[in-house]
Amino acid sequence: MQLICILGSTGSIGVSTIDVVLRHPDKYQVFALSAHKNIVLLIEQAKQCQPQYIVLADATDYSSTKALCLAAGLSCEVLAGPEALQQVASATEVHVVMAAIVGAAGLLPTLAAVRSGKKVLLANKEALVMSGELFIQAANLSQAQLMPIDSEHNAIFQCLPHDFAYGDLVSSGISKILLTGSGGPFRTTPITELGKMTPAQACAHPNWDMGRKISVDSATMMNKGLEFIEARWLFGLQSQDIEVVLHPQSIIHSMVQYCDGSVIAQLGNPDMRTPIAHALAYPQRIDSGVAPLDFMQLADFTFNQPDMLRYPNLKLAIDASNAGQCATTILNAANEIAVEAFLQGHIRFTQIAEINERCLQTMASQELGSIEAIIALDEETRCRASNIIEHQMTQTRGDIYA
Repeated sequence: MQLICILGSTGSIGVSTIDVVLRHPDKYQVFALSAHKNIVLLIEQAKQCQPQYIVLADATDYSSTKALCLAAGLSCEVLAGPEALQQVASATEVHVVMAAIVGAAGLLPTLAAVRSGKKVLLANKEALVMSGELFIQAANLSQAQLMPIDSEHNAIFQCLPHDFAYGDLVSSGISKILLTGSGGPFRTTPITELGKMTPAQACAHPNWDMGRKISVDSATMMNKGLEFIEARWLFGLQSQDIEVVLHPQSIIHSMVQYCDGSVIAQLGNPDMRTPIAHALAYPQRIDSGVAPLDFMQLADFTFNQPDMLRYPNLKLAIDASNAGQCATTILNAANEIAVEAFLQGHIRFTQIAEINERCLQTMASQELGSIEAIIALDEETRCRASNIIEHQMTQTRGDIYA
């Protein structure tokens, strides 16, 4: 029986993880659940899973959540705050940690799990984007097992040879990693119309059911840019080792191209329970609840090169990856602020990339030798991005879609 800590249990990844875990009560038991603000769903999940702990990111919700737990007859202990997240992620009893807190907020609890030598199911790509070198060093030191959950990275992992040596494509006969992406909901929208796109339109992904922040990142293809950076750290790659390919059907999740002309691809329905089940049970296979592909019903597969004029955030991410850790930390922080401003209706869709670029251009590069330095730069960038947005809002003074 493996005990699992699910960080971010009320998000789409967390919900899918619980679905998979509950299918295998003989193998897995939930030790802890954590949530940001969706307390109602958290209580329902606690009724299903009967964890020892539930953890709130925001301590202001502690008293009301404690009362709800008592009313529901739950015996779990309620904890709150960043330190509590790190506590459950590194608890001695825990075997597996699902790191599914979206954004920079997931960095410290995910790092706590890594430093404790856990099997970490990594859905929080920002942890590697913000602190790649330090994160990988910590994993190597503690011998933590990192299992990629993003469908693309999980696909790459499945397509690599079992004896793949970190960063050594040549000895494995690999010539290239092909990182696929759908292109999001605006793949065919005229570029001149992108400034008019609303949050509701940006969140209407054609294939995947995701949270609002990740859905917007998919629409701008920042999500693919962050995945590009994450892939470099996960597998020890250089920029020239990765090619981003548009695949609107989202059936091929990524591919590995070998020097003999072979291309190995991982296919499946667009459902995150597949990579979750794979990573959870690896090297075994378990039922995920996902229906198998019906090849007789599949549409034609199409592939295209991404247009960087349509997806400037993708180019920013690739350039930041080449520039180094400071640039990727800045980009991630700026993007989180810009996306939230767009979701709140304060800026246009096209201004997300503009704000990200301005932060990259105006903030000085620096050495980031510690997590404390990374967090400080993250906070500084958020202030910078917020100031840019506030200035733009003052100038607009009206309906941004008028």
